[in-house]
Amino acid sequence: MSDSKKRDLTKGPVWKALTVTSAPMSFGIFSVIAVGLADAYFLGQVSGAALAAVGFIYPVITALTSLSIGLSAGANAALSQGIGAQKYAEAVRRLGLHAIGLGLSLSLVVGIIVWLGFPFLFSALGAQGEVADEVAAYMPLWALSLPFFVTMMITNAVFRAHGEGATSAAIMVVAAFFGIALNPILIFGWGPIPEMSTAGAAMSTLIGRVVAMTVAVWLAWRRGLLGVCGNVLSGAFQSCGTILSVGLPASMSNAINPAGMALVTAAVATVGDAAVAGFGAAGRVQSILLVPLMAVSAGIGPVVGQNWGAEKFDRVKDTTKWAFGFAFAYGAVIGVLLLFFANPIAGLLASAEEDQEYAAQYLRVVGLTLFGYGILVIANAAMNARDKAVWSMSLSLGRIMLIYLPLAWIGVTVFGYAGIVAAAAIANISAAIASIYAANRTDLLAFGLSDFAKGKQRSALKA
Repeated sequence: MSDSKKRDLTKGPVWKALTVTSAPMSFGIFSVIAVGLADAYFLGQVSGAALAAVGFIYPVITALTSLSIGLSAGANAALSQGIGAQKYAEAVRRLGLHAIGLGLSLSLVVGIIVWLGFPFLFSALGAQGEVADEVAAYMPLWALSLPFFVTMMITNAVFRAHGEGATSAAIMVVAAFFGIALNPILIFGWGPIPEMSTAGAAMSTLIGRVVAMTVAVWLAWRRGLLGVCGNVLSGAFQSCGTILSVGLPASMSNAINPAGMALVTAAVATVGDAAVAGFGAAGRVQSILLVPLMAVSAGIGPVVGQNWGAEKFDRVKDTTKWAFGFAFAYGAVIGVLLLFFANPIAGLLASAEEDQEYAAQYLRVVGLTLFGYGILVIANAAMNARDKAVWSMSLSLGRIMLIYLPLAWIGVTVFGYAGIVAAAAIANISAAIASIYAANRTDLLAFGLSDFAKGKQRSALKA
């Protein structure tokens, strides 16, 4: 086994390969969600303006962090296919360095733009007075943390491409640990540490990302996944082109959902403040329940990538079938649980009785269709891993812009809040159908091999 190939995902049962790469990511993804919940909890104790600032900030930074998710997807596709094709260890290490260099360069540019432009952006979104002041305390430090976060995420993609999902998840937990543990200390002050309020939340995030990035790069270098590899710039433009061919559409695909949800929330707002609060609480519950499905979507990329690179197409299809089967089974269990226990579950994050009822109404109905969203994110990750990112972007764009958003506005006009709930359910089911169709068309489920698989086309790594 090559020193750059820590786990061979092209051998053994595909369900085992999928489990090994996916299961640890549940902890990593949950830790990321926990940071956002911790920020909201602690800042809610500072002031109403600080909590309102969180409402403005998080949709924006979620969209901006899509850059890291997209570049990670591009790096994973290129690296895992190269590993599966048994490219030389030096070539794989060089590609990893190219991915990190690309991510660092782009994130520096985006970070500077955010630093300079956030006052205008949030003013346009409606942040004024004390809320705008709280936003101004948070965003510069967050912009400074972006290059560290992107570098960490791409290094994590290097680990996942080599089958090291546990290491990737552990690094995400490290970032979250520092982010959460330092939150109350920096927000409220402790001993010689002064009270930083909203800026403290951003500072804790920055420190967590710096520490996690340092650990990630050090581990990757020590294990030989990154390292000295002769002429480090050799093939850099080709590598960047390969990564961006997946990374750019994948970034847009991940940015589409938060942007679309902001517009759906505007439709909810026509019902009233209680509906917005209940809808938001339901969304937070949903994000937690989706963690296992998101973990499978993170784990399927390296399995599909390595096997596609090794031209083991039957294993690719079997992996997709197993992943879709898990989404159906897990979705069924969650749907039944929410059908009977939506009210007490909603009460965990919605305090007012009216807010809780709105949240429970959403969870009871949409919970039955969460399998559809799971199939969508799994199919997107699998298609990204085999260089079909435009397909995944089209699925995400279609779900939000062609189905969910139009039906939400029509539904709220005709049926009120129930119309928005129905729109979400229809969007999830439609996404599942479209994703299965797309998986067949891109040979992730189909019986026949496409021209790509037959060798009439090859990715840059196979050239």
